[in-house]
Amino acid sequence: MSTNWRISSFNGALLAAYFIPTWTIIALRIMISPIHGLYERTNIAMALFVSDHLQLAAVTTVRFAWLLALGRLTVVAFFAIFLVFITRAAIRKTGGCDEALGMALAIGSVISFVSMIMASQVGEPEAMRLHATELLMLLGTAIVLLVERPVQPGTTVTSSDLSLQQPQLPYNS
Repeated sequence: MSTNWRISSFNGALLAAYFIPTWTIIALRIMISPIHGLYERTNIAMALFVSDHLQLAAVTTVRFAWLLALGRLTVVAFFAIFLVFITRAAIRKTGGCDEALGMALAIGSVISFVSMIMASQVGEPEAMRLHATELLMLLGTAIVLLVERPVQPGTTVTSSDLSLQQPQLPYNS
């Protein structure tokens, strides 16, 4: 069994398992029927904020819904790229997949944070809890990703390597 999984890679894979299907379904519902998809449970806070505070026209509301779907699909795409990268052990060990995970976390955090703020403004406690939970999951993984350093090439030492090393004596001239 392979033991070269980093904590951030494992945590990112768990996040991808949640966000890829969930946000893809939400984005597809918005793309099929923009107004109806925008007024579903997961997007209700944004829809109410746009309709109450910004007072946008129907065409502009449709464009806003499509922009939201595009943002969600962008996060899904970065999570999918991250999952492809972690399948190779060399990329996973050195942290080569961290950029894709970082972009997914950054864009997803912005969407969840803005959704949470809009939910608090329009008085939707269930939507606010949903977006706060998503935001905390994304921020927790971002903190792990920032704290955890990638393995540097050539710095791994095994117990068999320790027995083969000879003590270095200073050079006497």
